[in-house]
Amino acid sequence: MSSAELSQPFVERLQSFITSPQAAADLRRYFGIGLPPGAVAFTGSRFEHLDGGGDRPEVADRITAEDLVAVQTLSVTAPAPVALDILEGRLGAQLSVLLSVIPAGVDLVDVDAAVVADGSPADQAWSLLCDQYGVDWVIAGKLLARKRPRLLPVYDKVARCALGRPRPSFWLALHAALSADDRALHRQLLALRQAAGVPETVSALRVCDVAVWMGHRAEGHACPR
Repeated sequence: MSSAELSQPFVERLQSFITSPQAAADLRRYFGIGLPPGAVAFTGSRFEHLDGGGDRPEVADRITAEDLVAVQTLSVTAPAPVALDILEGRLGAQLSVLLSVIPAGVDLVDVDAAVVADGSPADQAWSLLCDQYGVDWVIAGKLLARKRPRLLPVYDKVARCALGRPRPSFWLALHAALSADDRALHRQLLALRQAAGVPETVSALRVCDVAVWMGHRAEGHACPR
């Protein structure tokens, strides 16, 4: 998808959350930065960091029990039979093969769109979980985002409610939006992360996700996390 094919309403809606005057405070609240006594961070603040992260080299190409717990911090749980198959069965082996060819340690803005296009290994992993094993699309997306937090965004019902259903896919639409105008949107996310005092170990995509979710919540949409 080229910048010429960008959905302007999608980009404008996304920018409205990122550039909101409340965005930095929302990020601090979510990640527990400078909270008053008695206040606690959102459980999702541990999504990327739990047990050192899902993309650290020694576990980057396999899904661990810690990854399954990390996904629970975003208020979803993999069905027990699926979780066991991931940890001990054929599904885990299939996902490991696909993860081994999905780039790790790179930002979405830095890869070719083909990396997240239909038929890519990332798309195959998502389809394997959803189509062959009946995993809910939200759970599948969050599990893959845990394994590749800089490359694959969290896209759940809250994000879909806030941003819509861009075509041909959210991954491609976000890739195009981040790449357009000399990566202006990506640079805005990095600036927002710095302004909020969020650690650099939190990906630009996660900053985007949290800004959208917190902003959408503030608009009065009581969507579950």
